[in-house]
Amino acid sequence: MGNSSGRVVLNHSTHIPGLISRLEKLVKHDEISTITPGVIASVRSHSPHFKLKVSVPIRGGYKLIARQGKTVQEVFILTTLAQDLLEAAIAQVIKK
Repeated sequence: MGNSSGRVVLNHSTHIPGLISRLEKLVKHDEISTITPGVIASVRSHSPHFKLKVSVPIRGGYKLIARQGKTVQEVFILTTLAQDLLEAAIAQVIKK
């Protein structure tokens, strides 16, 4: 961890509350190059606490799902990290 060569791409006007601040901490990891929040949607089930979990691998990284309340948002991460190391990095930024 150290250099901040990674970036968070803000191409949508709406984000789950607290998502961007957590992504900005996550992108400081040396192995993460780009984080792009994607489509936001409403769902029936309620998630009282903020959650961010790895969904599926994509070319060059992973798709994550962020949840808070009745809102979900896709997040795309370009990284060389293995999935278990990415999940550990995510756990660190969610705790803070």
